[in-house]
Amino acid sequence: MGEPRITASVLKVLAGLLADPGAQRYGLELMQQSGLPSGTLYPILARLERAGWVESHWEQIDPVAEGRPSRRYYQLTPDGTVAARREVALMQQQMSRATGPAGRPQEA
Repeated sequence: MGEPRITASVLKVLAGLLADPGAQRYGLELMQQSGLPSGTLYPILARLERAGWVESHWEQIDPVAEGRPSRRYYQLTPDGTVAARREVALMQQQMSRATGPAGRPQEA
């Protein structure tokens, strides 16, 4: 599948995953980190997974013994790490051009 559409919400998820690209994170962690609700986060993760940027797997536990449901863990793929860094850097460049050196909006 092609590259996912990059929105502000997608950038929040990518930035969260890039904080530790090798770490496996579950949904609640990502919701807390990104500030996004589950109804926004999970569709983004599904699109990133279809694009090959993220991979996921279900935790192998006994939910009764653990006293909680099993978690689905998400992690950037090597290609996803490269793409995410590119997209975040591109957005940072665009923001710095828009705000100028002092962080204030530039006058037209």
